[in-house]
Amino acid sequence: MTVSQQKPGAASARVATVARTTREVEVRVRLDLDGTGAARIATGLPFLDHMLDALARHARLDLELEARGDLEVDDHHTVEDCAIVLGRALDQALGDRSGIARFGSAMAPLDEALVRAALDLSGRPWPAVDLQLVRERIGTVSTENLTHFLNTLAMEGRLCLHVTTLAGANDHHKAEAAFKAVALALRAAVRRDGTDVPSTKGVL
Repeated sequence: MTVSQQKPGAASARVATVARTTREVEVRVRLDLDGTGAARIATGLPFLDHMLDALARHARLDLELEARGDLEVDDHHTVEDCAIVLGRALDQALGDRSGIARFGSAMAPLDEALVRAALDLSGRPWPAVDLQLVRERIGTVSTENLTHFLNTLAMEGRLCLHVTTLAGANDHHKAEAAFKAVALALRAAVRRDGTDVPSTKGVL
């Protein structure tokens, strides 16, 4: 794995590039926390691309993510490694986490589905994700791997993340509402707010 912080001379830059190569998957991510929601995603899994595009657009992050995985085996390795690399990029771009709002929460509806997300960029990873998906797959992505993606993102990004489906019958709607809710909560949490580290401990 390689990690590089972009624009090293600019204190205001919150940009990171992270790459990970294994025998199973190659993933590269470039993430800008102060973007406009522009996304260029290519994972080989169209539904995962759709979810990541929604995440970037509604969090107002600029995200480039390319992955080449062993999809002939199944989707697990690719989904997992995309979450690992995106989480690490988020952690890198946040730096020492000074000057951020830290907390974010949102509810996102999509037709009959309603999902609540709450997160804390605490530096202490804790995922609690309940999507209540019942189908085995959406497109070519196993529904269990959508939960796994969010769990892994929380662990690698070092954030506390709660995602709960409150209503819904259509799994596509529930999954998309979940990613949009996470995006809106993340948008609030990474917002610039002062200059200090937002913790009584003085460090996150």
